Amino acid sequence: MSSLISEQLAEFGHGFRLDSVPAEVRQRAAHLMLDALGIALASTQYDFARQSLAAFQELGGGAGGVPVIGCGVQLPVRDAIAMNALLIHGLDYDDTHPRAVLHATTSVLPAALGLAVQRQASGRDLLAAYVLGVETAIRLGAAAHGAFHQVGFHPTGLIGTFGCTLAAAHLMKLGKAQWVDAQGIALSLASGSLEFLQDGAWTKRLHPGWAGSSAVTAATLAKHGFVGPRATYEGRFGLYNSHLGALAEGCDLNIATEGLGSVWETLNIAIKPIPACHFTHACADAASSLHAQWQGAAVKRIVARLPEGVMKTVCEPIDNKRQPANAYEAQFSIPYSVATGLRFGSFTLDALEPSAYTDAQTCALAAKVICEIDPDADFPRYYGGEVIVELEDGRVLRHHEPINRGAPGRPISHADIIDKFQDNAARAVSRTHADAILNAVLNLEQHSAASLAQLLGVKAQLDNT
Repeated sequence: MSSLISEQLAEFGHGFRLDSVPAEVRQRAAHLMLDALGIALASTQYDFARQSLAAFQELGGGAGGVPVIGCGVQLPVRDAIAMNALLIHGLDYDDTHPRAVLHATTSVLPAALGLAVQRQASGRDLLAAYVLGVETAIRLGAAAHGAFHQVGFHPTGLIGTFGCTLAAAHLMKLGKAQWVDAQGIALSLASGSLEFLQDGAWTKRLHPGWAGSSAVTAATLAKHGFVGPRATYEGRFGLYNSHLGALAEGCDLNIATEGLGSVWETLNIAIKPIPACHFTHACADAASSLHAQWQGAAVKRIVARLPEGVMKTVCEPIDNKRQPANAYEAQFSIPYSVATGLRFGSFTLDALEPSAYTDAQTCALAAKVICEIDPDADFPRYYGGEVIVELEDGRVLRHHEPINRGAPGRPISHADIIDKFQDNAARAVSRTHADAILNAVLNLEQHSAASLAQLLGVKAQLDNT
């Protein structure tokens, strides 16, 4: 086997078959897909979805081919991939692989689904492409040890492109050399800036879909003989050196191919129990656990302790985080997450409403939150957090969540995933229709990709009778 990562991934992907995937992994993968699709249905009820769809319909020029989840319309394959990924990622409620710091499903699933529909593939083909894309993207992300966030790149868009490219190569049945070219082409298309953190802009929602759309472009170019560079990852201007600079020295590129086909990282993907950045979850839960003890007593100050690696994302700039101007800023704010958890005992989709993140009492609590580094945090393995509430009467309330809920070690069960799906789907479709989607996804190996997409494409409505 070659020493080049792109060739090793091509070797693995070209020979990848669903029969080699353990039943436990296939079952978990189906539940991860179900979770993502429920979030997409819920997203259809928000302005960002309607405005994005209008733009993609204009770009598509009225052409169709692949259904858009919950929207009753079809778009060309690349636009449908971008739009469906935007719906899955739009509420920041989608799964995350902690070590890779990556939302793998939100990019790979729409890409695999779109191509599978276009190519009239089976449900088994769709599932295989999804697992392959997720397993490879996770390893490529984990090799950087969280460094992409430190220099302002969003791994879901950047790294997701390569997982999507491998999924696309599988569905398109490319030759082994074309798999290598496709990855090299993808290097020039992959992107994703974290600048949205400064003002709550919507661009993060676009990243996973752009990854999928770019992957289809790269794989199709490779199919037709377009030549890409070979040292895609470890080259002088390859992925890690070009994006990380000096931090590339801290990468472990062995992780990029380690354990392929024997260690299944799909099982280590964390389901989100809270619709916000995963980095906020432990502190939000810690604050929620203190709600009953607090009972509205006067607060002197609140200390939130977190891993150093998450501070730039959810604690800075602190003034913005203490008074979020929009839902996206609220989802990436430790002060707001802590204030909401302490005040209401939970953080739900309702916390993303303008009336919630502009509420005077909640903002007053958020203004008392200071963020400190926890040097003992086990990051990026876990996204732990501790909240310490100092009250004016001298009492001190504290709760520590060293392992965020949903992470390996505190997994969310399949039954919990189904409950979450039903809660999200209920915001958009009837229980009967939600059950039909659920059964199709969990029995995907007995269905076609097109039959699932047809169910998903029915226009969402608020008639839940």
